[in-house]
Amino acid sequence: MSGPGRLPRGRAVIPLIIGVLLYGLSLAAGGRAEAAGQVGVRSPDLSGIAPIVQAEIAAGRIPGAVVLVGLDDRILYRQAFGNRNLGDASQAMTVDTVFDLASLTKVVVTTTAVLQLAERHRLELDAPAARYWPAFGANGKQSITIRELLAHTSGLPAGVDPGRGEPSQQIERLKPLAPAGREVRYSDVNFLVLGRIVEQVSGESLATYAERHVQSALDWRDSGFLADDTGVAARAVQPEVLRRIAPSRTERDLAAEAEPDRPASRVQDPLARLAGGVAGHAGLFGTADDLARFARGILAGGGKLLGPASVDLLFSLQTPPGTAPRGLGWRLEPPLASNRAALPTVGAISHLGYTGTGLWLDRSRGAYVIVLSNRTSLRDGDASPLRARVVAAVGDALGPVAARELADRYPEARERIAPFVATDVARPVRTGIDVLEDEQFRTLRGKRVGLLTHRSGVDSLGRRTADVLRAAPGVTLAALFSPEHGLDSLQEGQVRNGTDALTGVPVYSLYGASKRPAPEMLRGLDAVVVDLQDAGTRFYTYATTLAYLMEAAGAEGIPVYVLDRPNPLTATTVQGPMLDMAKRGFTGYWPLPTRHGMTLGELARLFAGEAGIPVELHVLAMRNFRRTDWYDGSGLPWLAPSPNLPSVATATLYPGVGMIEGAPVSVGRGTTTPFQVVGAPWIDARRLADAMNALRLPGLRFAPRSFTPASATHAGRTCQGVRVEVTDRDVLDSPALGVALAHTLHRLYPKDFQVDRILGNLGSATLLEGIKAGESLRSLLEGVAREVESFGKIRARYLIY
Repeated sequence: MSGPGRLPRGRAVIPLIIGVLLYGLSLAAGGRAEAAGQVGVRSPDLSGIAPIVQAEIAAGRIPGAVVLVGLDDRILYRQAFGNRNLGDASQAMTVDTVFDLASLTKVVVTTTAVLQLAERHRLELDAPAARYWPAFGANGKQSITIRELLAHTSGLPAGVDPGRGEPSQQIERLKPLAPAGREVRYSDVNFLVLGRIVEQVSGESLATYAERHVQSALDWRDSGFLADDTGVAARAVQPEVLRRIAPSRTERDLAAEAEPDRPASRVQDPLARLAGGVAGHAGLFGTADDLARFARGILAGGGKLLGPASVDLLFSLQTPPGTAPRGLGWRLEPPLASNRAALPTVGAISHLGYTGTGLWLDRSRGAYVIVLSNRTSLRDGDASPLRARVVAAVGDALGPVAARELADRYPEARERIAPFVATDVARPVRTGIDVLEDEQFRTLRGKRVGLLTHRSGVDSLGRRTADVLRAAPGVTLAALFSPEHGLDSLQEGQVRNGTDALTGVPVYSLYGASKRPAPEMLRGLDAVVVDLQDAGTRFYTYATTLAYLMEAAGAEGIPVYVLDRPNPLTATTVQGPMLDMAKRGFTGYWPLPTRHGMTLGELARLFAGEAGIPVELHVLAMRNFRRTDWYDGSGLPWLAPSPNLPSVATATLYPGVGMIEGAPVSVGRGTTTPFQVVGAPWIDARRLADAMNALRLPGLRFAPRSFTPASATHAGRTCQGVRVEVTDRDVLDSPALGVALAHTLHRLYPKDFQVDRILGNLGSATLLEGIKAGESLRSLLEGVAREVESFGKIRARYLIY
């Protein structure tokens, strides 16, 4: 840069000329590309990218784009498409176009700057932000740390109102929306604060700091803040560079500006404009080539920017259990691979920008992807499909990654990776989607289909069922439906409708304003397909969602096809209290025992038969499935179907420990061991452990444990209780564990435990009354066993395997 915070003056022209000579750029609007690869090195086939971008331009979602893909020190793909302004061929997009990078500012400049200052011992990541900006600590913000700001776990709101004056003053008056460290809440405020702290600690403006410590280290040619005033007159901004900027605001918005010609007027983000074009969360402008220099530096261990330990913090989990996985600044991602839908969020990071930009760094493969567009120059622009599909195309070209390789490479994340590593078995289970593929989609050919699915819905190659059906010959995927926790299985609370970026298909939430599909959601469909991973437990809600969909589809005369998957707890063991018919609801569609020993396909058959649902039902049965196998004997990876079932171990105890969570006790949500601990501030850990061990429940032992959940019941409070340890899962009666916990906690803490609140998951009013009356545990469990025996005769009629 030629001056503090400035895009360069004369230097920008020379690289442009050199770029023309080196790359032989065509200026045709359809696409200008660079040959890639080294001699003797076979490069991935990235030819699928161009049709994706061209389709998005044709759909009117973006005016143009630049895509760059790199692998190690090679550029594999570098191409410009379309125009800087929609329909203006005189402003053809070129590979050296300068884009408003929007929120990429957060990670490229601000996160880098904070970690540089931490390396120089100028600030501490775990120190309160108020140490460096004292006024920030007002109104309950005094304990928020630098690390929590970087990880978006500060609890601060998403933004402040640009119409209410100077942002810093507004931030000082803000109150947190949630306690720090408990949840992920993506926030521009976090990085406005961090940008201010960089200035306070360094004694330089953010633009000056960026130029001296980021831009110069990377030898950036065309990138930096486009500021009104950072010590150099605005006219110092090189006109040639300004001419290469792709507009990120609509012409109407620019016309409404009092001073539309000032540099900062080009910044899309209103808070950054208010700050003169320079802010910690937005304001950076740049090119694909300069971002590639940044990407190579990070993937090389930090290069001249950061030390290896700081780079590790970008890629390591910094957010609470059960929340969106993030490192410092960045979102954690699975590797760029064809099977990334079946991989853990380890080895790669990404960040998006509101204007239509995106940056993905994969250190497990040495690859990076840069997607730059200016979708905000259009009134209804949308870059989500572009970014998702380009990244998927790159992953497909690079091929699969074995989860076991990630475990070997990143031992510090081995516990997170372990569930994704499928056990080696002679004949892995082929689930319903695999069978459908084997049959070449014969049953669905010529049909418009809707699909109820979530994160676990993948085939044996690690491809999402949604993507498989979208590409299936003769099949039209017209609608997606998501259960509780959403399509990504990560969300808590109500889930909104949306659009799936990869397929472009609308997503209707069946855990939103209504839990039943409305007739208009099903209109025009010829079939509904279901691919869900159940938890084998009556009060897990996916079976009810399936039943509600069957009812709605039956009313419309639409057949339902269930792609079957294993019961993770074996499909032979039937245990636990029966649900009272009067207690039917969303956590129990039909009277079943807690642990029903059926697959979801078999449950669908039972619901249709016993509840009399008038629906044409088809179950695509699994192959190589054995009823006696636990999930980890199936040869399939465990893809957590909900945030608090991260492993088969948690699913094993869920029918028991989950039974009592209606009471004011923590069952481990918000810890790394959900459903493996039970506690509350009012429990004596040793007393409870001794009482539970005295029961001699088969396959179990109990150890005193103190823990502090980050979220859910008793969040942020120290709980005393027990860790439940499984010594032999084959003799375990997990629902009996739940009854025993309820019985013991009610006996020891009758006022605090509030046993009436567990009826929803317990399911049986008679059993609850027996617990309250002090009947012996043995007597209670004998009554449960008699009910289970009678259910067995009904169950037998609907078994497939």
